[in-house]
Amino acid sequence: MDRSGEGSSKPQPSLEGSNLNRQILGLAIPAFGALIAEPLFRTIDSAMVGHLGTAQLAGLALSSTILMTAVGIFIFLAYSTTSITSRAVGAGKTAQGLKAGIDAIWLAFFLGVAVATVMIVAAKQIVVLFDPDPQVVPHAIAYLQYSAPGLVGMLVVLAGTGTLRGLLDTKTPLYVATAGAGANALLNALFIYGMDMGIAGSGLGTAIAQSLMGLALVIVVVRGARKHNVDLSPSFGGLAGATWAGIPLMIRTLTLRLAILATVAAVTRTGAIALAGHQVVNTVWNFAAFALDALGISAQALIGYSLGQNNPKQTHALLKRITVWGLGVGALIGVLIIATSPFLPWIFGTDPLMHHAAMRGLWVAGAFQILAGFVFMMDGILIGAGDNKYLAGAGILTLVAYLPALWAIVVYFDNVAGGSGAAATALTPHQQSTALVWVWIAFAGVFMAARALTTGLRARGTKWMHSEK
Repeated sequence: MDRSGEGSSKPQPSLEGSNLNRQILGLAIPAFGALIAEPLFRTIDSAMVGHLGTAQLAGLALSSTILMTAVGIFIFLAYSTTSITSRAVGAGKTAQGLKAGIDAIWLAFFLGVAVATVMIVAAKQIVVLFDPDPQVVPHAIAYLQYSAPGLVGMLVVLAGTGTLRGLLDTKTPLYVATAGAGANALLNALFIYGMDMGIAGSGLGTAIAQSLMGLALVIVVVRGARKHNVDLSPSFGGLAGATWAGIPLMIRTLTLRLAILATVAAVTRTGAIALAGHQVVNTVWNFAAFALDALGISAQALIGYSLGQNNPKQTHALLKRITVWGLGVGALIGVLIIATSPFLPWIFGTDPLMHHAAMRGLWVAGAFQILAGFVFMMDGILIGAGDNKYLAGAGILTLVAYLPALWAIVVYFDNVAGGSGAAATALTPHQQSTALVWVWIAFAGVFMAARALTTGLRARGTKWMHSEK
């Protein structure tokens, strides 16, 4: 596909032999750049806000998790659109795929306005649900309110990116993401330091950058749709269809986000040092996760395309190859995280207590990267096949396996602190660090292992290949 997503006269891609590696990397490398846009925004935010103080960084940790949860719940706007569009392209029905993308963009806009409004109006009520240290609360509220308008742009980015991925174009989202990251850095510096807005300036700068990204991708998709004479107006049937197709993925994503929120809630109960350290570990984990997901995006697009061509042999070859890539890249990332763990926390501030907690958490995160690599590949394969109902059920099972382990850790450290609910103010810095380590063992170990088991067993069979039929 050309960069506009308009279609071209280029020959269809070959997914056999040595061409398969080139196709995987050709999609994955640009996809990585686009996928890390949001984590890069949070990394820039964390680095700048971290130098304002530990309380501000902890506030960012809490509010950014809430925002990422809101975005993550609607990730189906990208994933289901990729699957639908790639199958249509594989079957020679590009216009049909573009129409699905237009409907997804309209749905993203309406959902974004609704969610952003709730975040702005109920920011205080949402933040206090996590029972954070009182010094963290005003900073978390400020960032949440100023950053929330950018949710509209981010949801539109998801829909536009999913459409282009389905057209086997991952370069255009990369260009938009790169420009957005640059704009975010400049705007943050202007508002935080130039206009002395503090953490609120970070949220405002991010919201503006996200909105500009959404507008850019809309222009690209609309240009392609016009070339194929696709109706640009929203249709009730199209909006309903996009919503219905995305419900199972929304359930699956909701289970993932509930696990993340539960993790943050558990860390929050142990104190500000642990929460600030968690922000560092979580930022690095998210960066690594998006690197792995770039390979998963290749699987999504190519699996959908291959199934559209009705080529089971080609599909099985792709499954095996992408799994090997995931394991290898996961192992490499894990080694890099562990090797750089003494240095990474310095990016986020100068507090030595936070450094110690973050470094120990990074050891755990690095050790489980190879498992994460497998999980992300299985997710990509099953999402590309449209096996969304199974993924929804599997997500519920993994949450059921994870929450008891996390709760046991919370109860233990509450008891160490002298009683339920006392941990946030009673644990020593070393105890907070240890609590952070155990929470990450539960998340990166128990939770990811449950995901690997459920998705891996499914991918061994053939039912997932016929899930949309």
